[in-house]
Amino acid sequence: MASAGKLHPTTLLAGSLQRYFEVSLYLLLFAGFGTLASTGGLGIATVLLIGSALLFRGYLLFRRRAWLISERWTALLTLGYMAFYLADYFLISGGFLNATVHLVLFVMVVRLFSAQRDRDFYFLSVIAFLMVLAAALLTVDSLFLLAFAVFMLMAVVCFILMEMRHISAKAGVHSRESDMGPTYRNLATSLAVASPVLVLGILLSAAAIFFLLPRASAGYLGAYAPGGEISTGFSDTVELGRIGEIQQSSSVVMHIQIDGNEPGSFDLKWRGVALGNFDGRSWSNNRAQHPLFPQLDGLFVLSRTPGSVQKGSVHPIYYRVLMEPVGMNVFLLAGAPETLEGNYGHLAIDDGGAVFDLDPEHPVNRYRASSNVAQAAASDLRTAGKTYPPDVVSNYLDLPVLDSRIPGLAKEITASADSNYDKARALETYLRTHFGYTLELSRTVPHDPLANFLFERKQGHCEYFASSMAVMLRTLGIPSRVVNGFRTGEFNDLSSQYVVRASNAHSWVEAYFPNHDWVAFDPTPDASIPVRTGWSRVSLYVDAMASFWREWIINYDVGHQRSLAVSASSRGRQLVWALRRGWHRHYKGLRAAARHTGSEAAGSPLRWGLGGVLIAALLMFVVNAPGLLQALGKIRLAARPERSPRRAATIWYERMTESVARRGWRKSPTQTPDEFVSRIDDAGVRERVAEFTRHYESARFDDSVEDVRRLPELYEEISATRRR
Repeated sequence: MASAGKLHPTTLLAGSLQRYFEVSLYLLLFAGFGTLASTGGLGIATVLLIGSALLFRGYLLFRRRAWLISERWTALLTLGYMAFYLADYFLISGGFLNATVHLVLFVMVVRLFSAQRDRDFYFLSVIAFLMVLAAALLTVDSLFLLAFAVFMLMAVVCFILMEMRHISAKAGVHSRESDMGPTYRNLATSLAVASPVLVLGILLSAAAIFFLLPRASAGYLGAYAPGGEISTGFSDTVELGRIGEIQQSSSVVMHIQIDGNEPGSFDLKWRGVALGNFDGRSWSNNRAQHPLFPQLDGLFVLSRTPGSVQKGSVHPIYYRVLMEPVGMNVFLLAGAPETLEGNYGHLAIDDGGAVFDLDPEHPVNRYRASSNVAQAAASDLRTAGKTYPPDVVSNYLDLPVLDSRIPGLAKEITASADSNYDKARALETYLRTHFGYTLELSRTVPHDPLANFLFERKQGHCEYFASSMAVMLRTLGIPSRVVNGFRTGEFNDLSSQYVVRASNAHSWVEAYFPNHDWVAFDPTPDASIPVRTGWSRVSLYVDAMASFWREWIINYDVGHQRSLAVSASSRGRQLVWALRRGWHRHYKGLRAAARHTGSEAAGSPLRWGLGGVLIAALLMFVVNAPGLLQALGKIRLAARPERSPRRAATIWYERMTESVARRGWRKSPTQTPDEFVSRIDDAGVRERVAEFTRHYESARFDDSVEDVRRLPELYEEISATRRR
C-alpha cells in the first residue's frame, strides 16, 4: 500500500493523460468540423448550432468542469432526433445526403457530451476523420492542405495519448510522486516537439508516394459539384440580368497562361456561348450541336469556329486554361479557336462556335488551345457587302414585338453612316458615350427591359448594352447575336497567368459581314478600375500558390509525372556536368596551389614548420574542445556542489571509486554501491566508503545540499586512509 501523501503512478497518469487526451480529442473534432464548414457545404444554421456546441464543450474543458449527459437522456435525445430526421428529410433539407449529415453531426455532439468509455472516444475520432473526408470531396482549395495538416497534428497527438491511456490502464508499478511529477509536467512539451516531427515525416512520405506513384486524373471530382450561378450564365437560355449577378462575385473562375506572354500585354475576350434568339426578355440558343472527334494525339480540330478574321491575316496564340470547379460544361476560348487539347472523350460544337464538354467523367478543368486573334481591317469590312447566307438570315435577324422607339433610335444614330460597318460603330459609340455602367439594378426585370434601359433608366451592365446594340442592328437588317464570356483579368507576374474572376464576366455583340464572318463589337463603357491597395502584392502571392496547388496537386496526372520526370532528368544531367566542370576547375586550382606552396616551403622551411605545428595544435584543441569543456564543467561543479547536488554527487562518487581502485578495490559496473562496500576487506576504508555512500545516495536521489557538501571532505579522508 502506498504511504500517505503518495499517489500510485496510474492515479497520476489518469489525471494527466485523461485531461491531455480529452483536450486533443476535442481539438481533433474542432479541426474536422472547421474543415467541413469551410467548404460551404453546410447551412448557416447547422454551422451556428454545431459550432456553439463545440465552443461550449471547449469552455467546459478550459474551466475543468465536468458536464455529462446520462445514458438515459442520450437514448431519449437520439430517439427524439429520429423523428426530427424525417421532418428534416422531407421538409427542411429535402434530400437524403444533407439530412444524414445533420444526423451524424447531432450524434457527434451528443456523444461528445456523454463519452465515458473507450468505444465512445474511438467513435468520436472516426467521426472527425469522416468530416475531413467529406470536406475533401467538397473542396479543391489550397486551404484544405493547411486544415488537413492541423487535423493530422491533432490526430497524431490524440492517438499517442490514446495508446498511453491503454498502456497505463495495465500498469502496476509503484513509484514515488517526486519521480512521477516531472515526467507528467514535461508531457505537453514532449508532445509539442514529437508530434510536429511525426506529422512532417508523414507529409514528406505522402508527398513522395503522391508524386512517384502512377496516377490517372479524374479532375476535381466534378461529378459531385452542383452547377453554380456561373454555369447558369452560360447555358442555352439566359435571362437579362444573369451576367450582372455573376459580376457581383469576386471568386476566381480560371487562370490563363499564354505562351510567350511574360509582360501580360494581351487584352482578349474569352467566348463562352453565342445566343441568337431573343424574345424581349431573354436570349436563347437552340442551334444543333455537332460532335467532335479527337485525333490520335488527343487533339480536337475546331472546324466550326466564329470567323471574324480577314482572309490571309494570321495572329496565332497558344494558351493553357485552368478552370475552377464552377460547374460549367463550356470551354472558354479566345478569338477564332482552331484546336483544343485535353483529357476529354466527347466534345461538341454548335453553329455559334461554342464548344461543349459532353464527357461526364471528365468535367472542364484543364485544357490547351490555339486561336487566331487577328482582326479584320476596317476598310475591308466597309466593302464587305450585304449579301448574307440563308442560314444567317433565318437565324440572326428575327425580332420580337419591340417598342416603336427602338427602331427609330437606331435609324437616328446611324443616319450619317454609309456602310453596315459604320452603322455598327455608330451604335457602339453611342451606347458607350450616352449611357452609364452600373451593377445596382432592381431585382425585378421590367416588362420591356430594353425600352426601360434605353429611354428611362439609361444605365445598366454589359448585358443590357450588348442586347440593345444587337437588337438595333437587327432593326437595320444587320445579322447580330450576343456572346457571353469573360474579359481578360489581372495579370499575375509571379505565375505568368491571367487571373479571371466572376467579376470579369462580360457580354458583347457579334455582327455578320460577308467574307469575314462574325466581327466583335463591345458597346459597354469601361467600368471603373478598382483601387489598388498594399495587399495587392500579397494577394498575387496567394493566387500563385493556389494556382500551383490546383495545377500540381488537384490535376496531377500521368502527363504531369512525365513532365516532372523529363525536367528532373534534364536538370540532373545539367547538375552532373556542372559538378564535373567545377571539379576539374578546382582540381587544377588545387594542383597549382600545391606547387606554389611546395616552392614557398622549400625556400622558408623554419617559418613553414612553425606554422604547421601551430595549425596542428589548433586542430587538436578544436577536436578536443568538447571534452575539455566538459572536464572544466565537472571541475567547477565539484568545487560548488550545491549548485546541482545530483550531478555533483555523481562526479564525487566517480572520483571516490577511482581513488579506491588505485588501492586494489575496483568497482564492477554490475555492482550496486552497497555490494561494492561489502567487497572492501579493509575495515577502515570500508567504514569511510560506507559513510560516503550514504551521503552520496541522499544527495543523488533526495537532492540534499547538506549531504553533497560532505562528499569532498569524505573523499579527502578516504584518499588519506592507508591500507592495512
